[in-house]
Amino acid sequence: MKAVAICGSPRKAGNTEILLNRCLEKLSAAGIETKLISLRGKTITPCTACGKCREQKDNTCAIKNDDFHPVFEEMLAADILVTGSPVYFGSATPQTMALLDRAGYVSRANGHLFSRKIGGPVTVARRAGENFTYAQLLFWYTINDMIVAGSSYWNVGIGLAPGDVNSDEEGLKTIDRFAENLIWLAEKII
Repeated sequence: MKAVAICGSPRKAGNTEILLNRCLEKLSAAGIETKLISLRGKTITPCTACGKCREQKDNTCAIKNDDFHPVFEEMLAADILVTGSPVYFGSATPQTMALLDRAGYVSRANGHLFSRKIGGPVTVARRAGENFTYAQLLFWYTINDMIVAGSSYWNVGIGLAPGDVNSDEEGLKTIDRFAENLIWLAEKII
């Protein structure tokens, strides 16, 4: 069993990465192979709506000159997929959405490649906007026919400076419970 967490933050060792690593540590302790993929430093061009993924039917995107395909292959290889983003003006980062938009289109054009994978989103904000961003990412999971694990609250954290999220006790407990539910769900269906 393999879990992949994708960090859409351009900040190294920032709050989003901290929460994703916390989740992955719990999964790893349960014997699940884990990998964190940071979009920091990667170039992922937004979808151009060319429709080639529907024509080609080869699990690829027509845009070949960026970092999309290696990340997409890791997403396909995962049984558990967690996506994290800080909040930028009430939404996920452009890097996160460029990846998810293209991955979603290629998946849906090729027989719903993410169907019945399990996972869920994680968001972090300084003060507000987590729920909008959480919902934005959650919509991506549900339209891709994935199974989303819940938690004791929405998977959100509060923090501005790197490391601030470590003081968000409720956010940390929520991520822990989310990880526990991912493990429980994986044991039931994978």
